[in-house]
Amino acid sequence: MHIKILTVGDNKFDYLKAGENIYLSRLSRYVTIQMESVISEKITKSKSDSIILKIEADRLRRKITDHAFLCILDSRGKKLSSEEFARTIQSWQNRSISNLVFCIGGAVGLHDDFINQADFVLSMSAMTFPHDMARLIFLEQLYRAYTILKGEKYHK
Repeated sequence: MHIKILTVGDNKFDYLKAGENIYLSRLSRYVTIQMESVISEKITKSKSDSIILKIEADRLRRKITDHAFLCILDSRGKKLSSEEFARTIQSWQNRSISNLVFCIGGAVGLHDDFINQADFVLSMSAMTFPHDMARLIFLEQLYRAYTILKGEKYHK
């Protein structure tokens, strides 16, 4: 399976980038993985959130291949435990999904039309996280899911 984590904007915090790199390295033992960002649209008073979201969604769409399975992270999505998330990934592998894209929005989220195009919408929590931090939290959960699937001791 090839996994792409597609985000809006680059992470601005070195300590979070370091954490991302640790989990990307750990995950590479289990899957082919890459993390890619599109440019975030500058938030100004002259642009509504809706316009910003549409521009960012168009940028994201250009980075997603036609046959990719698209999973979007959004607070309105399905809430799964770590074990349920691992089983969900396993079910996608069992369905021979070979190209999996996870999308994490920027400061104002993701456009509803873009979310509606997803094959699966996942919520990490009912809480709101800064998008820079959400990236690291998600990578850790993805790593945890693979250790669960492999029966390793990381998950307790």
